[in-house]
Amino acid sequence: MGENSIVELTSRFLAKDSSLWPDGNVSSNRLGWIDVLDEMMSSANNLKEFCNSIEYDKVILLGMGGSSLGPLVLSTSLGNAAKRKVIVSDTTHPKTVSEIDFNNSLVIISSKSGSTLEPNVLFDYAFSKVNDPKRFVAITDPGTSLETLAKEKGFLKIFSNRPDIGGRYSVMSYFGMVPAQLAGYDIVELIENAKSINIKEAVELGIALGNAVKEGRDKITIKVPEAFSSLGSWLEQLLAESTGKNGTGCIPIPTCDDEHGSDRFNLELSPKTPQDLASIFYRFEIATAIAGHILAIDPFNEPNVQESKANTNRVLESLPLKDVETIDDVASFLKNSYNTGDYVSLQAYVAFGQDSELKALRQKIRELLGGAAVTVGYGPRFLHSTGQLHKGGPNSLIALQIIDEAFDFDVKIPSKHYNFATLITAQADGDLESLRSHGRRVARVKTKSIGDLLKSLN
Repeated sequence: MGENSIVELTSRFLAKDSSLWPDGNVSSNRLGWIDVLDEMMSSANNLKEFCNSIEYDKVILLGMGGSSLGPLVLSTSLGNAAKRKVIVSDTTHPKTVSEIDFNNSLVIISSKSGSTLEPNVLFDYAFSKVNDPKRFVAITDPGTSLETLAKEKGFLKIFSNRPDIGGRYSVMSYFGMVPAQLAGYDIVELIENAKSINIKEAVELGIALGNAVKEGRDKITIKVPEAFSSLGSWLEQLLAESTGKNGTGCIPIPTCDDEHGSDRFNLELSPKTPQDLASIFYRFEIATAIAGHILAIDPFNEPNVQESKANTNRVLESLPLKDVETIDDVASFLKNSYNTGDYVSLQAYVAFGQDSELKALRQKIRELLGGAAVTVGYGPRFLHSTGQLHKGGPNSLIALQIIDEAFDFDVKIPSKHYNFATLITAQADGDLESLRSHGRRVARVKTKSIGDLLKSLN
């Protein structure tokens, strides 16, 4: 693509030209992130004043998908420099839920639609423990059921986000900036860093990403420093959910290692400070939208995400849960399924806090398959992230569901007739059904721990 074409493409993008993407695309109500930076800048003083008024030294954010991964990156990257500890809980695993300590904390319920199952049941649980509406804050779109609930309960604050921003593009809106300010960031600095990027270079990155996929280098290896490892999860969601559809897509492989191959497009990101994250966020949002243009797909919809949600609901409507066949020999399943150009998704429906074990498992399976592209994610988090790619992207996926052998925590959901153990199992069952309906190669293994699974591969 020539210089004049790149300039023209940049101009069309900034003009929010919906014809950049296929007919029927949803960009007309999904491009608010392009100019939300100015809106956040004008709100910065009020937001700072609100956050300074909060006396609690801990923030618990209950969300899922786009509303939680941005805050997760921002909060974990600050480390000891954080003013407050921000804990992101985006899981339905009963052990992790039961370990949430609500003492001396402000609780944020974060949901664009206001009707997403996970934040809603997490709120039910949280309110049963706290039962003080003045310790709750909601971030949602105008007119949602969450906004109505927050008003009825008398929440301390409701942040009404502009509705023309999809979840995975929302980190520089209230969804990301409220927890960022609470954690101790200067959001004016974050916004200025985002605004300082070279938009033309971001467009060129998007062109390169799209062309790499068309050339067969669809595994986008994203190397990040250990101190910013959570950034990989945010980038993974953005690329996978935006481009993984119509049988194509960028297959992000976040890693802290050097990984190469003939099917790889390699990127290395080197943020020096947590404040640098904002420019990376905005740069990749633009690049992802442009990659969608190159691939002739709509980067703002998620046509296959609803499938697993619907399947989960069907499972929950026909309780008790049915037994699902599992495998014992993971190595044989992977070796017999794998062909050159495939990738493996390790889908871990396990308790949080096993990042190092999951990283070791990913590395072990990568070695087992001779350098294959391998990703790993906690369930049900990935259902709102890479789940779109798994069903809508190329049929080069090998999925391994990893399920706890037994849930010893009977953690009840106050508003439901089932508990969190039943819910997370139903989510795994629903996704298994969805993957199989798309002809994906998928198997399930049960294990007492990720460490035990890792030992079985030695």
